[in-house]
Amino acid sequence: MAKYIVQKSGPLHGEVEISGSKNAVLPIMAAALLAEGECEILEVPALRDVDVMCKLLSCIGSEVKEDYENGRIVIRTDQIIEEQAPYELVKRMRASILVMGPLLARTKKAKIALPGGCAIGARPIDLHLKGFQALGAEIEQGHGYVEARADKLKGGKVYLDFPSVGATENIMMAAALAEGNTIIENAAEEPEIVDLANFMNKMGAKVKGAGTDTIRIEGVSSLHGTRHTVIPDRIETGTFMVAAAITRGNVLLKNVVPDHVKPVIAKLIECGVSIEDSDEGIRVRGDLQPLISADIKTMPYPGFPTDMQPQFMALLTTVNGPSVVVETVFENRYMHVGELNRMGAEIKIEGRSSIIPGDRTLQGAQVICTDLRAGAAMVLAGLMAEGTTEISEIYHLERGYASFAHKFRTLGANLMKEED
Repeated sequence: MAKYIVQKSGPLHGEVEISGSKNAVLPIMAAALLAEGECEILEVPALRDVDVMCKLLSCIGSEVKEDYENGRIVIRTDQIIEEQAPYELVKRMRASILVMGPLLARTKKAKIALPGGCAIGARPIDLHLKGFQALGAEIEQGHGYVEARADKLKGGKVYLDFPSVGATENIMMAAALAEGNTIIENAAEEPEIVDLANFMNKMGAKVKGAGTDTIRIEGVSSLHGTRHTVIPDRIETGTFMVAAAITRGNVLLKNVVPDHVKPVIAKLIECGVSIEDSDEGIRVRGDLQPLISADIKTMPYPGFPTDMQPQFMALLTTVNGPSVVVETVFENRYMHVGELNRMGAEIKIEGRSSIIPGDRTLQGAQVICTDLRAGAAMVLAGLMAEGTTEISEIYHLERGYASFAHKFRTLGANLMKEED
């Protein structure tokens, strides 16, 4: 198993190009199943999750051409030969569930292995299934699989008990080819939802309201191929912003959408970080004044993203004064706390809150990536820790960050990947 070796680094300097969004490209690739024609997707990040989705689409019957060197994937699905997503692929990537809506829309049946829970908490698919039922599908579960069938999908009204991103996306895709109109209330509002809607509309779908809490889809009889450029990854953007702050560096981030990271920008400014927005990108400076504490509470978009909580917590261990972090989205997203405490952070957990004393000089240690974003937090902490930090189980990181170690090294980070 590979691992990262991180030595204390000086302030990060230079510029970094942000890759296309992992959380946008995966549903867009799934939505390509809806098209009778060729879909060309650009700014695709070279990630393990993208590779798994390519394998899944190929298994279903798509012709997939991968060109990671140029950030390009071409998908064509003339005929669906398999309406089932096998456990071998679903267990490697929860986003595999996103093929269920397109399969149901195009073939009127879909079967997928139940994904179960994950490291950061339970992520049930009941809201996905509730949406399919509202469109007229019958649901059966057994032997570790869930199956949806419908003689004909008809538009319906769906109220989501929680603004689930995955459920919103799956229902949007299923409704695209349904007969009549579908309304999704309390829908997720993330930028990735908007990007999916834009892609679908380019294919001929009629989706309105993406980015608000009410999405309306007018079903059409068929969709065609198209060309689409994926939005920049807002979580990678936030991670490198925090990296500049925690090292008290000066970094220019290119290929970013500032509106997508507003809550992260607001909290960094509260900590004393300088953020400058220009035509070139976002310049982040943590070297102009001593950084101070800030409290954060994770919320669905447009609130502070849960996917930035671990990285920001690493920063808060190094600033002046105590901070409080409240996690409201996932019930088990504090596994990185134990790893940070191994490095001397002294964080205390009380229910869904964490109390970070701050003013800590971190010490290098052997730690693990408990999940994708926790792994990023370990790297950020390692950049500031005295001595050497050895981070294992980095396959989590490579699921969600393209050229991770290389990008950090170009900014001056002392970070090496070592094959065990």
